[in-house]
Order: sequence, then C-alpha cells, then structure tokens
Amino acid sequence: MTLVENAPVPADSFDAAAFYGVLRASKDAARSLVTATAAAKDAALEAVAVALLANVGEIVAANAEDLERGRQHGLSAGLLDRLALTESRVAALADAVRDIIAIADPVGESVRGKTLPNGVHLEQVRVPFGVVGAIYEARPNVTVDIAALALKSGNAAVLRGGSAAERTNAVLVRLIQGALAASGLPAASVATIDEFGRAGASELMRARGYVDLLVPRGSAQLIETVVTESTVPVIETGAGVVHIVLDASARTDWAVEIVRNAKVQRPSVCNAVETILVHAAAAERLLPPVLTALRESGVTLHADERARAIFPDAVPATEEDWATEYMSLDLAVRVVDDLDDAIAHIRRYSTHHTESIVTNDLGNADRFLAEVDSAVVMVNASTRFTDGAEFGFGAEVGISTQKLHARGPMGLPELTSTKWLVRGSGQIRR
Repeated sequence: MTLVENAPVPADSFDAAAFYGVLRASKDAARSLVTATAAAKDAALEAVAVALLANVGEIVAANAEDLERGRQHGLSAGLLDRLALTESRVAALADAVRDIIAIADPVGESVRGKTLPNGVHLEQVRVPFGVVGAIYEARPNVTVDIAALALKSGNAAVLRGGSAAERTNAVLVRLIQGALAASGLPAASVATIDEFGRAGASELMRARGYVDLLVPRGSAQLIETVVTESTVPVIETGAGVVHIVLDASARTDWAVEIVRNAKVQRPSVCNAVETILVHAAAAERLLPPVLTALRESGVTLHADERARAIFPDAVPATEEDWATEYMSLDLAVRVVDDLDDAIAHIRRYSTHHTESIVTNDLGNADRFLAEVDSAVVMVNASTRFTDGAEFGFGAEVGISTQKLHARGPMGLPELTSTKWLVRGSGQIRR
C-alpha cells in the first residue's frame, strides 16, 4: 500500500487547524531539544526502551490487527514481512534504542575551526535540523528508529506511517510520548499525523517553515511522489535494485554463500540482491552451484539465454526483470562478457543503492570500487551489510541514494546541519 493508494480524504474533512497545531507543538519541542543535554536525551531513550519491552504484548496485538487487515487488502508477502512485529523484533528495537544511547551525541561537535590573523576565532559545529518529517509505509520499526535517532540528535520528529501500520504506530507513538514526558522532555518531540490521512501527508510536503527536512521511505512510487511534490527539503532514500557481480576469478564457495545470503536471508528488504551478473569466462563454473543453492532455497530464477543454456531450470528474463526490485524470492541472472559489460549494466539499471563484486583480482576490485556510482560499493561481501545497525549506527533513518550531505545508511550525524560560531574581541572589518 503506497501513499497514492490510500483512500483519499475529502478536502472539507481535513482539519488544517489541528494539523498545524501538531506542527507548531513539534517546532516548540525542537527548540527545547536544542538545549537538552546528552544525559537527558539518553535517559529519555532508556525510558523508551523500557516502555517497548514492558508493553510488548500490546504492541504485538496491535500489529496482529494491522497484519490481518493487510492480508485482507492484498498486501504483498514482502510488505507483510516488513509490517510484522514479533516479540523478538520488538526486543531488537529496544536493543537498537540502547545502541543509540551508546553512540556519542553529535550536537555541538566541532567540524573545523581556525583563528584569523586579526584574532577572530571561527568554529563550525553540528546542530540539529529542527523538525524532521518522515513519510513511510508498512514499516513500524521505522517509527522507533527515526524517533530515537531524531531525539538523540536533538530533532523533533513528525511521522506519517501510513494506514497499513496505523494501529501499531499509534501504540508505539503513545508509548514513546509517555516515556519522553516521564523523562522531562516534551512529549511533542515525537508526533504522528496518521490521523490526517493522505491529506496530511500531502500537507506535510508543503509545510515549509514548520518542517526543516523530510525523509521518505518505501516504494519507488512513494519516494517519487515525495521528491516531486514536496516544497520541504527532501533527502531521497531509494529503492534497491541491487547487483552482485561474479567476476572470472571469483571463488566458488564465496559466490555461493554471498549470493545466497544476499537473496535469501531476508528478501523483502532494500539491501537484498535482485540481479547477479556472471562473467562469461566463469559462467559454466559458477552458475550451476550458485543457482542450485538458490533454487534449493526456494528462489525463482529469471535468466537470460546464455545463463539458461547452462542452467535450464530458470524462466526467461525480460527487460523488465533488470529494473525490478522484487522484494521476494526472485532473482534476475545475466551472463556478461567482462567487467566493462557488468559495470555498464549497473549504470543502466541500478538505483544507486548497493552493489558488490566477488573477485580475487585486486585490479578488478579497485576498478569496481572506483567506477560504480552507488551509495555503498562492496568487494567480497553480502549486500545485506548495507544497514545502519550493521554499520554501527544503532539504527538508520534510511539508506540515502542521493549525493547531498548524506549518502548510504543515515545515522546521527546525517540528522545534523552545521552553523558557524564566531568569537571576537572588538574586531571590525577593514
């Protein structure tokens, strides 16, 4: 279910006064968070972790309602997996919050500085953006991740989590707000606008002056809608048409395990591999064991003619397959002539999320790292490592695929801007 698929809200039912009341409260909360100490923010985050664990039954019960409604509305298996919160997943969310506590507060960190010849001292320091908005779908874990990262970096968060996870998000936001209030921070530091429906999401995109930054997470359609319609600055997260290249020198055991892990461990997420490109010189050696392992794991293979000549147990690939983010146990397979051919394919079809090469050739590894223009480029590793928690960020706001200040998994520093502090002793410009 995407933003544009949600049931439209008649214009006369949108309560603009209530909507902007939420945003004004968020802006006021953001002003308070600017001066909150790291200790105060960490205490509030610990209260959030405790609240999640203490109310896991309520969270899972609300999530079960969302899952049942999602099944009735025909949500895909991939979206249902992303929507689901089990007891273990709630515990993992609490762990992620505590991981964020352990990370240094970026606010006030000195980026650079100097003293001018006239004695004026300049210092560039990290500061919060202010109010960070997020529009996402069927991802209740994002509610906790963004709330925790925003709080630690001194930002207020305004969340539009979509109708698919409406009941789960309502419970999560209520618990987070209660933990904040009990810790002495404004409950409005984390707010939801789900009650305002699609009209509220559209209004959030135009709320310049109230919202300082907007981050969309979800389908390519949702992200494109936010990027094209928003007047609020947007950091674009991207769909994951992710590639793994199996070079001529690739070790067979590495190729089998890396590809299987990247596709099978959790196929519904954006860092799962969607296409493998196999060097023609190694295709007869690599394709049978790699594709057999995938087939035994339940993967449907969409292969070009050269790959099917070696491994007939695959369906013919179409042009559409090369540009598809399956989010399921499906994988596109193509045999390429050489590394140049592989890189050209990636340039044409990639969403610039994550690409990996399996190789024993140092020159080809270096070429791949230098020439492939994606947020994360890997050598001899599973693409599943593109993740804020795996990178040591505790959690992530999203995987940024644009080229502004944030690219790749977004953690605490990516939720800060900077300002210059100038300290003088009576100097004037001459």
